Amino acid sequence: MKLVVRPRTPADDPALARLLIEMQGYYRVYCPPSETILADLAGLPAGVEILVAEADAVIGFAMFSAIYPGPGLTAGFFLKEIFVTEIARASGAGTSLMTSVARIAVQRGFKRVDWTADRYKPRLLAFYDRLGAIRQEDKVYFRLIGDALVELANRS
Repeated sequence: MKLVVRPRTPADDPALARLLIEMQGYYRVYCPPSETILADLAGLPAGVEILVAEADAVIGFAMFSAIYPGPGLTAGFFLKEIFVTEIARASGAGTSLMTSVARIAVQRGFKRVDWTADRYKPRLLAFYDRLGAIRQEDKVYFRLIGDALVELANRS
């Protein structure tokens, strides 16, 4: 199996939609219909980048965006998602995707890649440890969503 990691093209969107549906099932969260996913992929916000891992088919992806941490600090990437289809896990696709994200960061002069991980997935955490990532135990991940987001937005 020859594995290639490359930037997503619109032609990848049907395969990417299938992977996104699989990912939502993996996390046991709501998944919109395929048509909605395809429309969202067609209208990605500026700055979102997607790499796909392809063997005979698209088997994984990484989604990330550039971040600016503040004056005098160097930019980096925030990796929002990395996912490899279940049958291709342990194939090297995840490592290749992470290596490609790191390579792009270094080429652009960025000094970091940040992401979150599910605390209770030991296999996933071990994967990131093997990459040489440093756990940021002192950080807490927050999210504004739904009514809380709207309520804060409407404060005067």
